[in-house]
Amino acid sequence: MSGAEHFDVLIVGAGISGIGAAWHLQRQCPGKRYVVLESQAGFGGTWRTHRYPGIRSDSDLFTFGYRFKPWMGPPIASAAEILAYLGEVIDENGLAPHIRYQHGIGSAGWSSEQRRWTITAIRPGADGQAETVQITAGFLWMCQGYYRHSEGFTPDWPGMARFGGRIVHPQTWPDDLDLAAKQVVVIGSGATAATLIPAIADQCAHVTMLQRSPTFFITGRNANELADMLRQLEIPSEWTHEIVRRKVLFDQAAFTRRCRAEPEVVRQELLAGVRAALGPGFEDQVQQHFNPRYRPWQQRIAFVPDADLFKAVRSGQASVVTDQIETFTETGIQLASGQLLEADIVVTATGFELNVLGDIAISVDGRPLDFAGTVAWRGTMFTDLPNLAWVFGYFRASWTLRADLLGDFVCRLLKHMDRRGATVVVPELRPQDEGMALGPWVDPDNFNPGYISRGVARLPKQGDHAPWLHSQDYWTEKDELPAADLDDGSLVYR
Repeated sequence: MSGAEHFDVLIVGAGISGIGAAWHLQRQCPGKRYVVLESQAGFGGTWRTHRYPGIRSDSDLFTFGYRFKPWMGPPIASAAEILAYLGEVIDENGLAPHIRYQHGIGSAGWSSEQRRWTITAIRPGADGQAETVQITAGFLWMCQGYYRHSEGFTPDWPGMARFGGRIVHPQTWPDDLDLAAKQVVVIGSGATAATLIPAIADQCAHVTMLQRSPTFFITGRNANELADMLRQLEIPSEWTHEIVRRKVLFDQAAFTRRCRAEPEVVRQELLAGVRAALGPGFEDQVQQHFNPRYRPWQQRIAFVPDADLFKAVRSGQASVVTDQIETFTETGIQLASGQLLEADIVVTATGFELNVLGDIAISVDGRPLDFAGTVAWRGTMFTDLPNLAWVFGYFRASWTLRADLLGDFVCRLLKHMDRRGATVVVPELRPQDEGMALGPWVDPDNFNPGYISRGVARLPKQGDHAPWLHSQDYWTEKDELPAADLDDGSLVYR
């Protein structure tokens, strides 16, 4: 493999995590030679993949944006606005020469003898045919996200083959889909459904949100009063960005604590918000369609800016049905209650297919990786897996918050290795860690979205004490990760 191009660090993915990783590496480790491999034809990840009507963030951009790049727009932003923001980060920091698009990674193999990774990627050749390229790297920074971009999750319901209309998933929204005068059923009740339905309500004859069970929603203006005030006072944008970020995070932390301390009080407050958004005459619908069985924040709470989903319901352009699917028919969906939902188009807003380490075939010294058999070190590195860090963001806070924290951590680790003269780092259980209780990657009582429940058996384990915990808690990690002891024996250097 002596002829393969070599880099100190190879970043997988040019979405929000990968672009952030490149910024941190270039800023904090300027001597490191790095490359970013991206399977798609351009940057953006999620915001490039998803093209369904209304696609927008479900986190505020003051915390979903990078800490180093002030966000100047509204709190909830469209995919186009987010892509423009990411493009500015790339242009302003000279990242473009380091990104190689249309490089889909098929395999990555670690060699303890060579102390490096060998990555095999597929890219378009000069003649338009696919060609294989091999690259070696000292460290793999996995920033590919957590779901499969090529396809979403659609359950296999009875009778789907006989349905005479079209069935589409938002993740692969067809360009030729004509909604005019159509009866549309959107299956699902999460952020995707809540975004899509108001965006198409005035295009089709009627749209129905069909849900198996309700979801919690928060409504509010797509504006931040503090940000607006600071901008009016002509406070520097960097100050405004940081002040608003801190206020948002302070409020989120208080809300998360309340969800655990007084869940029923929070439940009633959330339902009151929905009740106010729907207006008089919808009380029965609030109880039936918007009152989940689980406690607040046990699954992600979707933000509905300017109450647009509820405005569509209130106007009669959209409606909500809570029921079980018995079977598809030629003309619609037969429900367990006996009701038949007529449909020309069915949209399955039913979630993601979990992507584990980019669906890359990873091996260590020729042995296929048993990822589920590893134990996570602070939710980012793994036993038996040298020189690799995976960016997996937060469920209850913006993904980018953890991407920024891990950007600092990986750069600190790489510099620490250089000072030690080490070329290899791998987490290993210490004598005091042997025999500790192991649990799933995410505690289901803490958070249990469908994509995690379906794929948790493929994910690493976590322990019952630091540094083997995967807390999913930004407010803990923001203090613990920067202070994490790199020489406590849980990381072994060679």
